[in-house]
Amino acid sequence: MANDMVKPVLNLSQNALNVLKKRYLRRDGDKLLEEPEEMFRRVAHNITQAEKKYDNNISPEKLQQMEDVFYTMMFNLEFLPNSPTLMNAGRDLQQLSACFVLPIEDSMEGIFETIKHSALIHKSGGGTGFSFSRLRPRNDNVQTTGGVASGPISFMRVFNAATEAVKQGGTRRGANMGILRVDHPDIIDFITSKQNTTEFTNFNISVAITEKFMEAVQKDEEYDLMNPRTKEPFKKLRAREIFDLIVENAWKTGEPGIIFIDRINKDNPTPELGEIESTNPCGEQPLLPYESCNLGSINLAKMVKQGDGNVSIVDYDNLRKTIHNAVRFLDNVIEMSAFPLPQIEKMTRSNRKIGLGVMGFADMLIQLKVPYNSEEALNLAGEIMGFIEKESKNASIDLAKERGSFQNFQLSVYNKNDTPMRNATTTTIAPTGTLSIIANCSSGVEPLYAISYIRTCLDNTKMIEVNSYFEKIAKERGFWDNGLMEKIAEKGSIHEMQEIPEDIQKIFITAHDITPIGHLKMQAMFQKNTDNAVSKTVNFSKNATIDDVKEVFILAYREGCKGVTVYRDGSRENQVLSTKKNAEQQKTDAGKIIPRPRPSVTIGRTQKIGTGCGSLYVTINEDEKGLCEVFAQMGKSGGCAASQSEATSRLVSLALRSGVDIDSILKQLKGIRCPSPFWDNGNMVLSCPDAIAKAIERYFANGEPSTKKNGNGNGNGGIKTRTKDLAGMCPDCSNVLEYVEDCVLCRFCGYSKCG
Repeated sequence: MANDMVKPVLNLSQNALNVLKKRYLRRDGDKLLEEPEEMFRRVAHNITQAEKKYDNNISPEKLQQMEDVFYTMMFNLEFLPNSPTLMNAGRDLQQLSACFVLPIEDSMEGIFETIKHSALIHKSGGGTGFSFSRLRPRNDNVQTTGGVASGPISFMRVFNAATEAVKQGGTRRGANMGILRVDHPDIIDFITSKQNTTEFTNFNISVAITEKFMEAVQKDEEYDLMNPRTKEPFKKLRAREIFDLIVENAWKTGEPGIIFIDRINKDNPTPELGEIESTNPCGEQPLLPYESCNLGSINLAKMVKQGDGNVSIVDYDNLRKTIHNAVRFLDNVIEMSAFPLPQIEKMTRSNRKIGLGVMGFADMLIQLKVPYNSEEALNLAGEIMGFIEKESKNASIDLAKERGSFQNFQLSVYNKNDTPMRNATTTTIAPTGTLSIIANCSSGVEPLYAISYIRTCLDNTKMIEVNSYFEKIAKERGFWDNGLMEKIAEKGSIHEMQEIPEDIQKIFITAHDITPIGHLKMQAMFQKNTDNAVSKTVNFSKNATIDDVKEVFILAYREGCKGVTVYRDGSRENQVLSTKKNAEQQKTDAGKIIPRPRPSVTIGRTQKIGTGCGSLYVTINEDEKGLCEVFAQMGKSGGCAASQSEATSRLVSLALRSGVDIDSILKQLKGIRCPSPFWDNGNMVLSCPDAIAKAIERYFANGEPSTKKNGNGNGNGGIKTRTKDLAGMCPDCSNVLEYVEDCVLCRFCGYSKCG
């Protein structure tokens, strides 16, 4: 591979470097084997090899030219492919697709075959979408055994457990989308299935809503539930009651989302191959069974230039060039990818769906001095995405002339117009959580999430993270101040801050400065010019009403969206409190307190602390309500020391789940002395109980829990940042998680629930 004669500098933020080192760069254990530039070169070189499959006589010089084109647009952070391509291209795995949809047949053999297939996909780093709509309802007949069916929800639990069991080496985590048609007999159980937030932790869920159902909602009529086994009506329900139940649960927990399944199938480019039943985990990519999609995003922040009068304008020439290069890149990805199943390879290469999307839209608006919540921004969104849609189709047509149309072209809607097309779809607005961290830009088509963050490092120091555009302007305009940045981080918005000039307040808009209707209108504008769907979250304040959520759901239908997901501040935590008894409710008639049950999934850390009896390993775990358990194990030794440490930790765990104040627990443990005190890292450890107390204090000192609480008691400590819209604590780096683009994201280490 040739080296550039003049080596430009790769401009990466510290967060980008952290994410790349942790999740993307080749390594051998703790030893890094490549730098970011080498990663981009590895990917560019590998993806370019597809060119030889279509031109046996291509010269080495021309091949190198194409590799340099691909390398340059990634190096310049103008375009990035989805994470599996960055991670795996040119490596042994070579699985380059992000999302897959698998069918679930109504048989025990079919169900467990799909579980096996999903495990293979998760192992390779992909996410999976399923429709459970073909499964017969709960208590329906099973002729082979004479018994009754357990229904879709019970099998979702099996899928969830299988996902939990598959580990992916710490780079990507298995994620699922579970979908059920609104006319399935078990729809009520499905809608309410995530009221207990400890269940289905590896699933996003959405209801597939039909046109008939929405018409019945509008007319306040009943609609038919259909038994998928018999294809006969099962019973009738009042449509508005079911719609209201969906809305209420979305208000409580953010789920279920909704997808308009008939609208999705209306835009199905290959209807003769079958109906689309499901989407990928974040809902933006509808796919046929066994299809996968290869996604990539253009960084709109890089598509701005200086026009006349030194005014920033959209650089459409560079955007056009990047679109054509990106479409070629993504088509090459299909050719170079190793697929986890032969059925997926056949479907993917027969339809060649790609999803070119965007990130950095909010950053583009800032450079153009256009407020996100303005008509001008909506018009620009339509203009930009219309341009990308048109040019991506032109690029696909050019590729079809060069390489041939996709194999199922004769069965597609394009055949009617006799328009050659290389790819069945070309555009998708996908989540860009970790990609936007690498590119140091705003996520997808979302507004800025926050202008300033306070990051807690492992040594308990605080670092202020500030939006680069805001930092530049603040220093140029003379109002930069660390104290002000910390104040902004806590407030979450600069609106009505007298220290900030009014014209700056209008431009730097955050998610909560925008009304839910404003969020939805932006999603709808991008959807008008997108083949597939748009991943975007409609944010609500904590005091939003159920009717507010209903209004957005109805508007999403009227505005032509293919689905919608909402998130109300604190709704996940509120739902835990509403579905689990608080300390007062846990009291029995005899006045006794019953500890809340241990959840099936916890997160936490293990610390090694030296004691006079040996090394004590203290594991501290928490669930969504706070600390819930402590384990203490005494190295390899046994005897009284080990048994007493176990007894202490059991009692501490019991107290935590009973709502006892943490400070009260620490007060009882600290200072207990044994005959053999021990110095551990400069601290005197008086005994094993004292060590457990010190471990809990260190846990808080390092910013581990999102808030210092247990049971139903709240306190101080943890991460100092705004509490709006936070989705808990990152299990990898202990900083805050954000709910954005239908998923959760840690902006500091790149952890994402959806991979």
